[in-house]
Amino acid sequence: MPEVIIIGTGFSGLGMAIQLKRQGRNDFVLLEKADDIGGTWRDNSYPGCACDVPSHMYSYSFEPKADWSRAYSRQPEIWDYLKELTEKYGLREHIRFGEEVTSAKWGDNEWVVGTSKGEYRGQFLVAGVGALHIPNIPQLPGIERFQGHSFHSATWDHEYDLHGKRVAVVGTGASAIQFVPEIVGEVSELHLYQRTPPWVLPRGNGRIKESTQRLFERVPLVRKAYRNAVYWTAESLAVGFNGHPGILKVGEYFGKRHIAKQIADPELRRKVTPDYTLGCKRVLGSNKYYRALTSDHVDVITDGIHEVREHSIVTSDGVEREVDAIIYATGFHVTDSFDYLDIKGRDDVDLATRWRDEGIQTHLGITVNGFPNAFFLLGPNTGLGHNSVVFMIEAQIRYALDAMRMVRRSRAEAFEVRPSVQASFNEEIQRKLASGVWSTGGCTSWYLDSKGVNRTIWPGFTWQYWLRTRKVDTGDFELTGSRARKLTGVA
Repeated sequence: MPEVIIIGTGFSGLGMAIQLKRQGRNDFVLLEKADDIGGTWRDNSYPGCACDVPSHMYSYSFEPKADWSRAYSRQPEIWDYLKELTEKYGLREHIRFGEEVTSAKWGDNEWVVGTSKGEYRGQFLVAGVGALHIPNIPQLPGIERFQGHSFHSATWDHEYDLHGKRVAVVGTGASAIQFVPEIVGEVSELHLYQRTPPWVLPRGNGRIKESTQRLFERVPLVRKAYRNAVYWTAESLAVGFNGHPGILKVGEYFGKRHIAKQIADPELRRKVTPDYTLGCKRVLGSNKYYRALTSDHVDVITDGIHEVREHSIVTSDGVEREVDAIIYATGFHVTDSFDYLDIKGRDDVDLATRWRDEGIQTHLGITVNGFPNAFFLLGPNTGLGHNSVVFMIEAQIRYALDAMRMVRRSRAEAFEVRPSVQASFNEEIQRKLASGVWSTGGCTSWYLDSKGVNRTIWPGFTWQYWLRTRKVDTGDFELTGSRARKLTGVA
């Protein structure tokens, strides 16, 4: 029987497995619903898919890659990186592919996890499912009537030929910014339905010279210095995002200048210029997006969609536009991403129901009162708007491993965060978020839940999160089990 059950094989799940292996442990299993590893970077393969965090920060610090080919890695290279590490650490023998988790229940000091193929029991549960894995298809009136072809950007249909087609793209978020410039030369018409324009800053994605790659390989200190420079440059953005919006005016200036340089038409400029503070919604980067919108066969439509018909889309102004295909670039279910999982904790408490009724609450985004021995990697309020989430994942993995050691040292069978500790953390987080750009910037984003509460972003510097998760504070937890003894001041 495995001691640790890990759900998912993206950066979170694989990172946890690798660290267990590095400790000489093999008492774990990874449950993966698909037929290969990779999570987000397996599923998203749309044209132009790339990371918007610099390559050398979007990788494990304990497994650096010296030969990233571009400043911002493309999807195939990131996926290859994860596959290479899977082979290096012999993780495939621990992975159960094609086993979608259908339930998880705590009882008798163990987790019982049900999958589409069977059942697993273990002392600890690690949810590495992340938030960007359930595509959000908008419930547009008449959507079921459409007789053309349609798909979400996260489930890109590479078999469908876009050449000469009239294509509607719904949404102008991160994925649309990347794939629109890639397909604009193929389609005969492109109708881009925009609800809110994003801030798109200029960003090249040039190749990293082979000589530089060799230098990073031969002189690790140079690579580390470069990574540190990237980290602290990104970290500086947190100042503006967290209560000092005046600093963000500099970014807005460059964003507006970027629009002016690439778009001559004043009406199109007006459509794509945001009216909210930079950072309120996810900040994007591209040197090709605005230029793609200036093509004669591209129409940026800001009127809301009234209905979808068999072969067309009708907007609120009554205009009907015929299309052959609809591509939904509408992101993912984020704040409700755990709703589909049947997770029951102590006293049969259902996680999704509690979070829906009481609001999403955790301690440090990792542990939840009422759910002993469970860890949520990249959980609520640990997402970022300015730096690499891989940094956060590493901090959470270290914290989870330390919590497991705490249980063993105490000769206990389970640990559970105290309700007062969890409540205090959430009060602190929401107080800080209230003064951040996500709350004061004048926009509505996917960072917010249905009640307008930010359950996604970490309000502060990532180094602050690193300090708070460096080691477990034993006073934050109740230890249970027949052998449990009190720990005081044990590191």
